[in-house]
Amino acid sequence: EPTVRTELMEQIPPIAIFLQESRPKFPTAFFEYLMPIVVRYLTDVNNQVRKAGQEALLILLEQDLVAQSDIENKVCPILLDLSAPESDDEYKVEAVNVICKMASVLSRTTVEHMLLPRFCELCSDGKLFQVRKICAANFGDICNAVGREATERLLIPKFFELCSDSVWGMRKACAECFMAVSYTTSPEVRRTKLSPLFISLISDTCRWVRQAAFQSLGPFISTFANPSSAGLYIREDGTLSIRPSVQDVNSCQPSSNITLTSSSANA
Repeated sequence: EPTVRTELMEQIPPIAIFLQESRPKFPTAFFEYLMPIVVRYLTDVNNQVRKAGQEALLILLEQDLVAQSDIENKVCPILLDLSAPESDDEYKVEAVNVICKMASVLSRTTVEHMLLPRFCELCSDGKLFQVRKICAANFGDICNAVGREATERLLIPKFFELCSDSVWGMRKACAECFMAVSYTTSPEVRRTKLSPLFISLISDTCRWVRQAAFQSLGPFISTFANPSSAGLYIREDGTLSIRPSVQDVNSCQPSSNITLTSSSANA
């Protein structure tokens, strides 16, 4: 019954955590018994079972419970097969979604060598716009995962394609992640390539694309600032934040001989 398999998948992560904490007693139980089930359910015929398997896999990866050899020899090959051009449409959409989510929790080497080539192919998928949209929505995360060199060499050309896609939802998704992409590139690429590209989005014929671009304008401009002097930086979750300078912090501390009244504090 699919409901039984789905329930089983939901129990895998807590069992795996227990086995990890009790590893001297169960040194190989997870790798021998549980990991093969997770991998098998990624190709289950029932979509709810597959979804549960994908969620379980991501939790296991986030908890660093999956061995590097299993990632490279078992997990990645399955996802590459599911996202291949001849794969079933539903499987392909699910696989590219998992690939994008995995990128932030895998090592840079694994992402660049095993997943990046397929991601670049999927960005140009002419059959399914859903696949391209997932790629566009997660583009900033992929750039962050592989770093500047691979971003400028392989990803920026694909980003240009997506920014001029015939589907306006694709262009809107690109506008929304523009800051994250810009932050990964060098100042020269930011100035000579991304700035003209951003102008094209802010002048787009679709008002939803223009609106998204205008909302990203400030964050995009912030990537031109020097973090050491401006205090602007990107957190691990991709959001823009401000690190106050020591001078600002000190200036906010009241002197010992000053008493703040409630009215002045409110002011």
